Amino acid sequence: MTIGVYGFDGESFLERLRRAGVGLLLDVRQRRGVRGPEYAWANSLRLQAALAEAGIGYEHHPELAPTTELRRLQYAEDDRHGVGKRSRRELAAEYTRRYTTEILDRADLTPIVSARGVTAALFCVERDPEACHRSLVAQRLAERHQVTIEHLRPL
Repeated sequence: MTIGVYGFDGESFLERLRRAGVGLLLDVRQRRGVRGPEYAWANSLRLQAALAEAGIGYEHHPELAPTTELRRLQYAEDDRHGVGKRSRRELAAEYTRRYTTEILDRADLTPIVSARGVTAALFCVERDPEACHRSLVAQRLAERHQVTIEHLRPL
């Protein structure tokens, strides 16, 4: 599974995870915070406490997070197209190329694949997986490890 922050509140996020049978959230953010009071529930410590209360495990995988430089590259492309992070619909081609070669090709996905036996969800902030690096990780898992991927979105 994959899931983002935007479009959810804390309660609907947990409910969406429960409905999908997710037992482990794999946080692939570099900075584990979200700006603004609307999404304060997704800041790391609050989120981990809520997940623990809901019986859902949590792991941080910073090795899969884009670097600050890569994020800036994507933000520049967003600016060029006049879209914001919350309204982005797709990743820039150069971002995708560099994320793949600089991070994904070097990453050991075995710990994520080893989570079999429990349904796991890759987690970042963007609502749409196509606008987030988690879709690249999910695609790699599907292609190389025959993992079935479902993208969870707000209902």
